[in-house]
Amino acid sequence: MIQYMLLFSRQGKLRLQKWYNPIDMRAKRRTTRELITMILSRKPKMCSFLEYRDQKIVYKRYASLFFCVAIDSGDNELLTLEIIHRYVELLDKYFGSVCELDIIFNFEKAYFVLDELLIAGEVQETSKKSVLKAIAAQDMLQDETESKTGLDEMADKKKLGLSGGLP
Repeated sequence: MIQYMLLFSRQGKLRLQKWYNPIDMRAKRRTTRELITMILSRKPKMCSFLEYRDQKIVYKRYASLFFCVAIDSGDNELLTLEIIHRYVELLDKYFGSVCELDIIFNFEKAYFVLDELLIAGEVQETSKKSVLKAIAAQDMLQDETESKTGLDEMADKKKLGLSGGLP
């Protein structure tokens, strides 16, 4: 089972984090800091698996982002690499060649894609089409809500005489 997932830049800036087990904030910060330091200090040709406390850490670098996943010591590392790759593929499909700025400015979408892929640290959906379909439906729902809210605000302003035009 996946314990947590971290996305961070080559400069060590945390861009996304998802914890599947309750841990206090101090332990999260310490774990995050230690893992980022350990992974960034490793050479590119080194193995993408390492032992950390009672967990296995699986990480992969895509462009300027590191995707780091902590799993139980008995779990399969290659399957975890495949989950990371699937997540990156989904982000690529959604954003059209995802980059660090996409994660920074659209972090809620990155979390939504992750939540469609994983629930409680387990793979929920393996089909890319199903995940992308759910994301598209969510986007349509959000667009409807935003346009309805905008129309409601315009109607309220008109009722109050705040249309912004000349009287």
